[in-house]
Amino acid sequence: MSEKRFNPKKLHKLNNPKRLHDLPPDYLWAKADLQATEVLVDIGAGTGFFSIPFVPLTKRLYACDISEIMLDWLRENVCPHYPSIIPVKMEMQAVPLPDQLADLVYMINLHHELDDPAILLRECWRLLKDGGKLLIVDWKKQEMAEGPPAQIRCLPSKVKDDVVRAGFRNGVVDEALAKHFLLVAEK
Repeated sequence: MSEKRFNPKKLHKLNNPKRLHDLPPDYLWAKADLQATEVLVDIGAGTGFFSIPFVPLTKRLYACDISEIMLDWLRENVCPHYPSIIPVKMEMQAVPLPDQLADLVYMINLHHELDDPAILLRECWRLLKDGGKLLIVDWKKQEMAEGPPAQIRCLPSKVKDDVVRAGFRNGVVDEALAKHFLLVAEK
């Protein structure tokens, strides 16, 4: 396993309610600025912790992850209570879902783990409907007690450059949160 990737054996950390304080779902949703959605895609969904708050806002939510451990946990603990969440096993470079499926594709605390962000960003582009939105949330590039080491975190300007190179437009970075930045862009 890459040193940059989250260890699935620590999945209990993903379900810490404090994360909702650090990353308020209502704030993220407001920044995505979507009026109506039918399909959301959560890339790097892990335990579905940030899938659950968006369930009431959509008809279907695809929770995608490369870890079978995470997906098994999701199937067993989340899906019985939230049948509109659909677990999907993905590869680092490919998400096995149809083109132009989603109104919103989002990644939370994942971008810093990507060896080649361009590949996954092209997949996000492919998955989005025309006019769909991409939401990326990641750790600020500074030392703090929580999260990954600062040296593997990404600057928001680098993430924005990656997104623009993938073809997205109208990228806006927001750094109002204490520990994270977010970027919203449009297909």
